[in-house]
Amino acid sequence: MCASATRRVFPLVARTLIVFACLAGTAVAETEYVRPPPRRVIFTEHTESASHPQQVHVSLVGADHMRVSWVTDDKHAPSVVEYGVVSGNYTASTAGDHTSYRYFLYTSGKIHHVTIGPLEPSTVYYYRCGRAGHEFSLRTPPSALPIELAVAGDLGQTEWTASTLAHVSKADYDVLLVPGDLSYADTQQPLWDTFGRFVQRHASRRPWMVTQGNHEVEAAALPFNVPGAPRPFAAYEARWRTPHEESGSPSGLYYSFDAAGGAVHVVMLGSYAPFNASSEQYAWLKRDLAGVDRENTPWLVVLLHAPWYNTNAAHQGEGEAMRKAMERVLYEARVDVVFAGHVHAYERFTRVYDNKANPCGPVYITIGDGGNREGLAFDFQKNHKLAPLSVMREASFGHGRLRVVNATAAHWAWHRNDDADSVVRDELWLESLATSAECGKRADPGSARGSPIDEL
Repeated sequence: MCASATRRVFPLVARTLIVFACLAGTAVAETEYVRPPPRRVIFTEHTESASHPQQVHVSLVGADHMRVSWVTDDKHAPSVVEYGVVSGNYTASTAGDHTSYRYFLYTSGKIHHVTIGPLEPSTVYYYRCGRAGHEFSLRTPPSALPIELAVAGDLGQTEWTASTLAHVSKADYDVLLVPGDLSYADTQQPLWDTFGRFVQRHASRRPWMVTQGNHEVEAAALPFNVPGAPRPFAAYEARWRTPHEESGSPSGLYYSFDAAGGAVHVVMLGSYAPFNASSEQYAWLKRDLAGVDRENTPWLVVLLHAPWYNTNAAHQGEGEAMRKAMERVLYEARVDVVFAGHVHAYERFTRVYDNKANPCGPVYITIGDGGNREGLAFDFQKNHKLAPLSVMREASFGHGRLRVVNATAAHWAWHRNDDADSVVRDELWLESLATSAECGKRADPGSARGSPIDEL
């Protein structure tokens, strides 16, 4: 089933890997795995002065710029980043802006956002925030393929999260993609601060590109209107600013960006923003995908939070309304892979469209196993209607890596956290649908039904 398409596209070594991945994935799907118990939440304190930058993280803005974000308790600290390619020798300085927010009795620190650049690709830059504190370094992504995208959802700030992020950083990568649920503050705003400090050592070195999950909503659940009550996503949007303006999106809850010089187009959808056919998100998605030239952009990747395909007992059907509204748009654009979170486990499906195997549909992957301790009924339902489409599933903690090698081939690997080691438990090669002779760029959803199914 896997090998038929593999012979058309990949050399012998790659074919061997793919066939192994498919066979192993099918076998592992039925293997009993005992999930390790939750571990404690880590509260990372701020021990420096009020003007000392904390919660530093970086993100992509356009082709050759990056945004540096941080927080200070000092409300008069400057929103300035000094940077250069030699440690301690800052040849450029850029000013930005700042914001803050209130959540009932809580008032955030001064949240700084500074966009630096233009920057050279694949280059290490040293930088300092607010003319104070420690020096940081970051590396810009490459301007062409290959590129490696790490993926980890539903992070939290536990000892398992620390293990996941340590495994992510042990091997090199270019960008981390997070399909929602970051801090799990859940209205306890100081937890946003401890999370920012917790991830700083990783998020200050490589760009983190995030979308929101249900734990970012933080709407005030009040039986009556209260003047000044916090709006939904207040903390998330203030702290983790997204480059939505650059992609023509009217909302920070959904946006897109290019990687590897435009060879990869990543779409971050909002599961908790309006998404039906009359919504702004739907109209933006149609415009965004229509503007992608698949000759120059052979890879389309989508992230969202609530999975559209899921055989786990947890969160059944929560992504169904969004799937019905938007799945055809992704299918017709020939999206290659869709990552989701929400379910605290790993699950990979074969290529799917409208609840049926379809060689021209995306590969759907749930990867909400970043480490949060929140309870989960991780009971995979063997008799679920989608079970035949589920290739690999495991209720453990871990992360994934999508290495886009060239215009045709990408390698996906999922790494399970296993104490001090990171064990590869699922892997496969993907063929870009834009370069597939069988699927072409766009087609009628019914045209590929009945075609041979494989894992590509």
